[in-house]
Amino acid sequence: MRARLFCLGIVAAFSLLSLAALAQTGNVQVKDIWARATPGGAQTAAVYATLQSTAGDRLTAASTPVAKETQLHTMTMDGGVMKMRQVDGIDLPAGQTVALKPGGYHIMLMSLAHPLTEGQTFPMTLTFANGGTLTVAVSVQKVGAMGPGDSGSMPGMNMPMEHH
Repeated sequence: MRARLFCLGIVAAFSLLSLAALAQTGNVQVKDIWARATPGGAQTAAVYATLQSTAGDRLTAASTPVAKETQLHTMTMDGGVMKMRQVDGIDLPAGQTVALKPGGYHIMLMSLAHPLTEGQTFPMTLTFANGGTLTVAVSVQKVGAMGPGDSGSMPGMNMPMEHH
């Protein structure tokens, strides 16, 4: 019985290594993927991450069971008003790091199934133009966090914002 369990463990380990290799076939690396906790009743949230592609690629979509809809967004300042708008993709130039961060590119979660709570993780599948799909675990940080492991507050919360 121990020998059988040991063999099953080895098979599982090789399976995980195979999945890791598949995640790298698109040459896209995803690091520090996180979201902020949401207050009860909130219907939207944003996901942030650091992406890098050795061969160049494009993030074209994302999906998660915690939201009915996901969109790729960018934020820009226009006349003192922060504007958020949907984009059809986020380019990942070869060898360059692209940060999805507060105030810039992000993945918008809409019609949340439930509030996001600090310490929770949830799955998200990212779709790339050349690299296929990659499922990652999103870590939920404190309300107002500015990065993974950050417990600070978000500056500029009184700034007017326009959503397109």
